[in-house]
Amino acid sequence: MSRPRIILADDHTLIQEALKKLLEPEFDVVGMFKDGHALVEGAPALKPNVVVLDIAMPTMNGLIAGERLKQHIPTVKLVYLTMNQDPDMASEAFRLGASAYLLKSSAASELTTAIRLVVRGGSYVTSLMTTGVVGSHVQNFKRRNKTAHLTLRQKEVLQLLAEGRSMKQVAFVLNVSPRTVAFHKYTMMEHLNIRSSAELIEYAMKSSVVAA
Repeated sequence: MSRPRIILADDHTLIQEALKKLLEPEFDVVGMFKDGHALVEGAPALKPNVVVLDIAMPTMNGLIAGERLKQHIPTVKLVYLTMNQDPDMASEAFRLGASAYLLKSSAASELTTAIRLVVRGGSYVTSLMTTGVVGSHVQNFKRRNKTAHLTLRQKEVLQLLAEGRSMKQVAFVLNVSPRTVAFHKYTMMEHLNIRSSAELIEYAMKSSVVAA
């Protein structure tokens, strides 16, 4: 039986190298990426079984990247490894297709355990967040939906605006017209009942839609 193919996505080289060294005895690490856009563009050709990714990454955060990856590779398992202990963030990750959610402060052995489990079709949440929560209780994460649901494209626009990019710069990154970016921006503001650009960015940073 072939070994599971793993992709690592984190914008810190030291973390990537440490994860690679940890996983290589048991899994085939077939690719490493440092931002969400590169991950989404490069991962399909590598045919991964599992992607271990951070949430906070430049150009496209891990939640958006994971959602896009599931569209391109429906069978891929997403294992989030992050500093973010917010249960709402974990809920959003599972709603968007995650199979596991761990913290970077978790024991190293937890990651290999989680990967083994998700490869077999299971789910995993670190005990640091879910003491006493096991088995079917993981489904509670998956069922908790955000009230203010944004489209994938709106999330991409919001991510880039929150990074301080102008609408023209956002248009360049997403390969759309500035008018299209403006349309998405003002549609979001109307949907969220937000009156100014500053309020929109504040919403982005406080919500789990955009990872800081």
